Amino acid sequence: MDMDKYIGRLLDNRYEILEVLGVGGMAVVYKARCHRLNRLVAIKILKAEYTKDEEFRRRFHAESQAVAMLSHPNIVSVYDVSTTDEADYIVMELIDGITLKQYMERKGTLNWKETLHFAIQIAKALDHAHSRGIIHRDIKPHNVMVLKNGSVKVTDFGIARVMSESNTLTKEALGSVHYISPEQAKGGRVDNRSDLYSLGVVMYEMATGKPPYDGESPVAVAIQHINGKATLPSMLNPNIPGGLEQIIVRSMAHDPADRYPSAGALLTDLDEFRKNPTILFDYNNPNTDMDAATRLQPPKRDVDETMPLPKTAAERTAARATPPRQRPDPQPTPAKKPARRKEVIVEDKEERSKVATIAIISCAVVALAAIILLCVALFGGGSSEELITVPNLMSQIFDENKNYGDFSVEISSKQYSADFEKGAIMDQTPKAGKKITKGDTIRVVISLGPQPEEKVMVDLSHVPQQQAENFLNAMELDLKFLPKMENSSDIEKGCVIRTDPIEGEPLEKGQTVILWISTGPQIVVADLPRVETYSQSVAEHMLTEAGFINVEIEEQESSEPKGTVLKQYPDGGTKLDVNTTIKLTISKGLPASTGPEIPPVTEPDNTVELLIPLELKEVPEVDCVLTIWNGAELVEEREVFAGTVSVELKLRGEGLVTFTAKLDDEAATTWTFQVDFTDDELGL
Repeated sequence: MDMDKYIGRLLDNRYEILEVLGVGGMAVVYKARCHRLNRLVAIKILKAEYTKDEEFRRRFHAESQAVAMLSHPNIVSVYDVSTTDEADYIVMELIDGITLKQYMERKGTLNWKETLHFAIQIAKALDHAHSRGIIHRDIKPHNVMVLKNGSVKVTDFGIARVMSESNTLTKEALGSVHYISPEQAKGGRVDNRSDLYSLGVVMYEMATGKPPYDGESPVAVAIQHINGKATLPSMLNPNIPGGLEQIIVRSMAHDPADRYPSAGALLTDLDEFRKNPTILFDYNNPNTDMDAATRLQPPKRDVDETMPLPKTAAERTAARATPPRQRPDPQPTPAKKPARRKEVIVEDKEERSKVATIAIISCAVVALAAIILLCVALFGGGSSEELITVPNLMSQIFDENKNYGDFSVEISSKQYSADFEKGAIMDQTPKAGKKITKGDTIRVVISLGPQPEEKVMVDLSHVPQQQAENFLNAMELDLKFLPKMENSSDIEKGCVIRTDPIEGEPLEKGQTVILWISTGPQIVVADLPRVETYSQSVAEHMLTEAGFINVEIEEQESSEPKGTVLKQYPDGGTKLDVNTTIKLTISKGLPASTGPEIPPVTEPDNTVELLIPLELKEVPEVDCVLTIWNGAELVEEREVFAGTVSVELKLRGEGLVTFTAKLDDEAATTWTFQVDFTDDELGL
């Protein structure tokens, strides 16, 4: 198809085609302007070679009908569907952003917080779609758009179908082969768990920087999905927390029965991990016969490699109960040679005198200690702080994500050692057996393994700047250091985030080494919107758009419609750190009546439905939410984009009805309008 033939044309005397945005398997996506509502939109037009194929046209329109059933902040909205002699097309909201794939290519491996942030939003989109009976079937980073504010929208339901149809992929493996589920690769039956597998693959790629399977051909990759043996994520990125790795592994289980049963169940674990990043899940219970971790295999290793294999989730749990490996006892010191007899006699006399003196002093000390202890017991002068005994951490493999319970562990430096394997703790302060206050910090020295013959850069992350420079200076290469400051929510202030050259690269005499030093987490403050009276979905969307992603929900019986936000904490209208947890109380309606059932009175329905073009009182400068009210009843709510002049409303009523419109932008514009439902046309 000549893609340029639509440029400049006006479809249905309404949509002016401006430019090509992208090309898919069945359609071309254009940027266009809707002259009726004066807004920019995206239009997907079926390719000419498929317009004569009824099967492709059927699938194309199935996509339109499927997406039109969905309304969620994390799913691209569909505005219009049309079939004309000119073209078959759907009109969607225009997204100002980049694909998740492009974002990953720019940033490389994402940290676990970004991975979690994107995964939660994609899972919410799937949860909504699955609740409407829609399976996406093509979840991949290319079909996820990242907006400038960090929120995401899932797009391209090009091969989505209604779940009840139970269709299988027998003709072709649709979607990208790197992300399809094993049952898709085999042409088997697909259900909502297939989407969860694909999301697991996306999470795997975000956390490790590469997909779990790759090959020279699509068939080779598909076979690997069917065999189901991928490298554990922590083998490629040891910084992945154990709980997140468990979630990825379970989502990617080869057998659908071993995966999460629903997107809601996946969201539950993602939220639990968000609240406690050190959590490890227990899937070994009667409700989840889960053994999917055994399908992810570690890669082959060279025989001379010293770094231990990262532990699986089960091994990490077991390791907590395993006592630390003790260092071998030192060899006894050889006895000194006997002194001459004359010296022994003199020393014997002096020793008797010393013993008598020490005995007198010891008695005095004991008496004084007894008096002090008695005073402490009588007058309560003791400390209320709980003391604990420092455990022996020597030879244990350091895990920055491990929860050490009664104390914390921080790296003081890293050193080469021929006696300790790479990653092991080779020294600790305080030493084992000492008493410290519960909650204190134990600082440890981490082994880099045997020193290589060639002097290369090592991993200095988490090491304080001065200790890192001291270590590099010990190489006697006259290195120069160029510190650069950078925010980090994972690395303690004053410690190294990363270096240039990176780990493993050779170092040359006189070379300049760049050290990125943490200034601690960056505090981002934003205006907390007021979301009372809105529905839960709109409220969560408004909070996400403002940057607040930590939202907790609790339900309460109320006469307000089910799903309405009754109250929020903290109150809206204040400036807060975006990491603050926002608590929303949601109405769950009134309890079901226990009295006798009274049949409803049937009255004739004289209501009329009209399509009303509503001119906005003020053109919004930012994206916001428009709500339409009939008295206290919320009739409709929708997102409107910056620059929108008017919208089309589908309203129902009888006689002359007065509505209130509220545009929730910075000015919170409110106005009223009337609709005469007795007029066959419409009346404003």
